[in-house]
Amino acid sequence: MASGIKTSDEVTTLYNEMRLVKNDANQMERIRLVVFEIKDNQIQPTKTFRQKDLLEVENVYKLFLEQMPSETCCYLLYDCHFETKDSPKEELVLVMWTPDTSKCKDKMVYASSKQSIRKAVPGIKHEMEFNDTSDYEIETFAEKLGKNISKIEGHPFGCRK
Repeated sequence: MASGIKTSDEVTTLYNEMRLVKNDANQMERIRLVVFEIKDNQIQPTKTFRQKDLLEVENVYKLFLEQMPSETCCYLLYDCHFETKDSPKEELVLVMWTPDTSKCKDKMVYASSKQSIRKAVPGIKHEMEFNDTSDYEIETFAEKLGKNISKIEGHPFGCRK
């Protein structure tokens, strides 16, 4: 069931900028994380973090988690950097955060609007839904990304198969 909520043009613009990183571009301007919320009957970006905003951040994955408020739903588009035993990787992850503590109506609106944001960000390799803090423990997150991941955002946690 669709909610009738549309995405703002800015959603696609930010996605395309994240997806098409050019080698000669200023890497400090690279978008690493965007938070989207439904406001005025549209899915709109509310926070954007570029690489330059993360220079003083010790753990980017932890910052990503901190963008999920305890009682408010949102979508996140995360440029996750991780390593497998074979090579480093950078892949986009779309997350729908609908915490168990949020209002039932909000959870329903976000769930029914998910198709709208999917259309605005086609080709996302990793799509996840989180409802509780146990959903995004680093081991669980790594398992959803793939096999043999040894580091997320430069932080080792033990190789998982």
